[in-house]
Amino acid sequence: MNIEQARFNMVEQQIRPWDVLDFTVLDLLYEVKREDFVPSQYQSMAFMDTEIPLAHGESMLSPKLEARLLQSLALKENHKVLEIGTGSGYMAALMSRLAHSVTTLEIHHDLAQQAQARLTRHGHHNVSVVIGDGAQGYGEALSWDAILLSGSVPQLPQVFLDSLAVGGVLIAVVGFAPTMFVTRYKRLSEKDYHSEVLFETVIPALHHIGKASRFEF
Repeated sequence: MNIEQARFNMVEQQIRPWDVLDFTVLDLLYEVKREDFVPSQYQSMAFMDTEIPLAHGESMLSPKLEARLLQSLALKENHKVLEIGTGSGYMAALMSRLAHSVTTLEIHHDLAQQAQARLTRHGHHNVSVVIGDGAQGYGEALSWDAILLSGSVPQLPQVFLDSLAVGGVLIAVVGFAPTMFVTRYKRLSEKDYHSEVLFETVIPALHHIGKASRFEF
């Protein structure tokens, strides 16, 4: 397989046609090597338009969805980012190139350790992988400029909105299969939020998310 040709085809035939037009994001897809985060037995699938299996029934999201989520966050170099659901570590790697720092929570010890090893090996030193259940947020009293939920939720728990800094953005996939919506939430002030539906997709749910109460706008 010609890896660079496969990468080019992924960007030009899958990702760009799916309304990912931010040149910073597109350039990053060439810089951060997706194959470095794909399990060895699935290397041939690294650039395919499909989810890639990980341990414990988890999976890497499709390349075009990863790219569009990244574009939707609109990260800046001073942003502190929280990710719920590390998986392979690839999304954290992408975000780390755009933001000041990334903290990513992973419930499975082996996936967390493997992701941290990959991130360190490939120079993503501003990423901290934390082993823990992120379904109800991150326990420390911190405010985040951006939050990404890498698994779906039936309703968005209020704790995540409470964790956003004013001006911060949260991206979550909300709903039940077969109808889920990628939704962007922005904190306008201490009490005010704005939400907008960006597009439809279906991804696996976060572990232990339950049916937490949804913030009403």
